[in-house]
Formats: sequence, C-alpha cells, structure tokens
Amino acid sequence: MILENIEQVKKNITTACQKVGRDPAQVTLIAVSKTKPYTAIAEALPSGILDYGENKVQELVEKYERLPSDIRWHMIGHLQRNKVKYLVGKTSLIHSVDSYRLAEQIEKEFAKENKIAEILIEINMAEEESKFGIPANEAEWLIEKISLLEHIRIKGLMTIAPYTEDPEENRKYFRKMKKLSVDIAAKNIYNVSMDVLSMGMTGDYQVAIEEGATMVRVGTGIFGERNYNT
Repeated sequence: MILENIEQVKKNITTACQKVGRDPAQVTLIAVSKTKPYTAIAEALPSGILDYGENKVQELVEKYERLPSDIRWHMIGHLQRNKVKYLVGKTSLIHSVDSYRLAEQIEKEFAKENKIAEILIEINMAEEESKFGIPANEAEWLIEKISLLEHIRIKGLMTIAPYTEDPEENRKYFRKMKKLSVDIAAKNIYNVSMDVLSMGMTGDYQVAIEEGATMVRVGTGIFGERNYNT
C-alpha cells in the first residue's frame, strides 16, 4: 500500500507541475515518517524516495541508526535547543529554525564537529497562535542575523499552513511565502540562498506546488493515519 500511495503522490506532483509549467524534478517529495516504525520506511525505499521527515529528534536518531546511510533526514518539527546536539552529522536539513537562540545553539553544536548545518527559517505566515515560526515581517531581520554564523547555511523558508478541508484556502499563504522568498533572494544576503521553499502537506501539497513549493512534506498520504498512542 505504501508504494502505491507514493506512486499516486508522484503522479499528483507531476500533474500540479504541468498545470503551471514547472518541471516535476524541481519538487522534492519528503515522506513524513513521524510516529511510524522504521519498517514503514524500509517498505517505502524501493520507490526511490530518500528524503524522510521526522518531528522528534529521538525518532529521527533511532531510525537513522537502523536504516541505510544514504537516507536524507529532515527535521521538520519544533526543535528544542537541548536536542540539537543529537542531530549533528545525522540531519540533511533542519526546516524549523524560528529564533536566533536556536540558531546559536545549532552553531555551537555543529562547530564542535566542524560541520555545516543547512537550515530553513520557519515562517508562521497565517500567524496562528498555535503554530511555531516567526511572522513574515521579522524574517529578513532574523535571516541577516543568522547569516553571520559560520557553521550555518540558510537554504530557504518553510511554513505550515492552517489545517483546512479546502486546500484552496491556503493558496494565499503559499503565494505570500513565494513572494517573501523572492524578496529575500533579491537582497543578496551573504551566506543565504532561497533555493528551498518547503510548504504543502498531504491535504494541500498540490496547491503549494502550483504556488512554487520546492519541497512538499507528505505523511498521511503515504503512510496512512498516524498512531499517536505509541
């Protein structure tokens, strides 16, 4: 079932890209494996997907140790500063940086191993009180400050849009994210690129792609409903 689900998601990505004249190769599918056992990822690997997203550091580390070393792990959940040290050398991209204090901790831990942390700045575009991320109007200030840290590379932006039954309701947020990304890229800030726009999940990733997403994070659409009781 997992492989069939992945094929359907890939088809949907292609359709969304064709609708707006984009190359599907410009979109990376991140299979969000949070709360799922490592065996579910093993089942997905024959599809060729090597990008997997986790919400919790402990889950990412446990799966990292059990699965092939060529998997690219994405930390997509809220990251506590005291957990950063466990990600060094294990994570391909940290999507959820939303404060300078967190960036400082990432700098400190990655510097110890002389490694570079690639990160995204999390934007709370809908300004939901229940969500992490910074308001869009604080993005440039934070990015300029973090850009001076030696062991961090800012690769782009990430957002979690509101939960909605109608994905069209989130189009405006995705459009604003794309504009913000373009505006920041135009500033040519040292040590910063806006190559990555991580937005769109199971319910709305096709709309996100139409508005410029380069990474979509699909969990339920691949692995089925999550089990939060384990």
